[in-house]
Amino acid sequence: MDAIVAEFQANMWLYISIPFVSGLIGYITKVVAIKMMFQPIEFWGIPPFLGWQGIVPRKAEKMATIAVDLMTERLIKPEEIFARLDPQRIAREIEVPMMEASEDIVREVMHQYQPGLWEGMPEFLRQRIIKRVKAEAPKIVAVIMSEVQINVSRYFDIRHMVISNLKKDKRLLNEIFQKVGKQELKFFCKAGFAFGFIIGLVQMACWLIFRQPWMLPAFGGFVGLFSDWLALQMLFRPLNPKKIMGYTLHGLFLKRQQEVAGDYAALISKQMLTPGIMMEELFNGPRSDRVINLLQKHVRRVVDEQAGLARPLVLYAVGTERYIQMKQSVAERILEKLPETMKHMEEYAEDAMDVRNTLIMRMKQLTPTEFEGMLRPAFKEEEWILITVGAVLGFLVGEMQIHFMI
Repeated sequence: MDAIVAEFQANMWLYISIPFVSGLIGYITKVVAIKMMFQPIEFWGIPPFLGWQGIVPRKAEKMATIAVDLMTERLIKPEEIFARLDPQRIAREIEVPMMEASEDIVREVMHQYQPGLWEGMPEFLRQRIIKRVKAEAPKIVAVIMSEVQINVSRYFDIRHMVISNLKKDKRLLNEIFQKVGKQELKFFCKAGFAFGFIIGLVQMACWLIFRQPWMLPAFGGFVGLFSDWLALQMLFRPLNPKKIMGYTLHGLFLKRQQEVAGDYAALISKQMLTPGIMMEELFNGPRSDRVINLLQKHVRRVVDEQAGLARPLVLYAVGTERYIQMKQSVAERILEKLPETMKHMEEYAEDAMDVRNTLIMRMKQLTPTEFEGMLRPAFKEEEWILITVGAVLGFLVGEMQIHFMI
């Protein structure tokens, strides 16, 4: 015993450094693990195997699918939020820009298909046609929105919208997991130091007594591996609060369900489920051909109605085939103008859809298992790699320690 005390006194600062170095190993391995989860956004190195890409960006499609499955199954339904829109109110919101666009469309189409007829018309007649078409254009949009509301899934694919946008913008996908788990990611790093320090005290005692060269790298590897595993367990287990010896144990992430709901809802409502992105999906998504057909049907109807009694004369002047082409051209030009025009209704739509508050309310009602699924996939995907890297780094640092201790 006297020899052990003498050894400690002789190399006191080296022995004191052991738990701190062990804590540093635990901390560094956690920081590296988190970096490996999210960075780099694109593959760095020599593809396909020599290099690395962050786990979340590399698994973007799977991660996005998990996110959208939770979103559509438990949090929000497209039918629900579209039903909150008033088609007539949308028509009023876009009336001015839509009418301006309609006037340009009428002039462009008439100049294209029958410039002589258009220029030969008296000005009052040209203005009358323009006025009638301008009045009908916003109504066409209102009718289309009404029909979309009747069968939202026929015209709008929320899964495609979310998955394609997250695959395209991997930074946003990273941000979702980082925002949702911001406190847990900080804890993950701090816990690494705490666990490493505690294990380091045991390591110090063992080295003082046994002084075996294999002990330092072995303990370093154990710190990296065990602290990663234990920190993950503390984040997500137990799912439900459990009392043990007067203490309530509950997964740290699960305890923050109420707080996370607000952060998640704010991010999703501002960057993913916005009226602008939804309108873009409606008019340019994989089911947009159905919206285009709907638009063409109503444009043909309106053009025929505005032609009225003069329709036979118009057909005679331009020909049946060109008359059909004219209607097609009007529909195409309206469709081109719609994305820009619909921006004028986004403020109203955001308030009416109320995506943020809907998400907050539904998230607070999730079961622990469902709520765990919001963050757990980011850790669980190839979790063994993160733990293995932690063990390897710990082993290497332990190996370096030997040179200072011997």
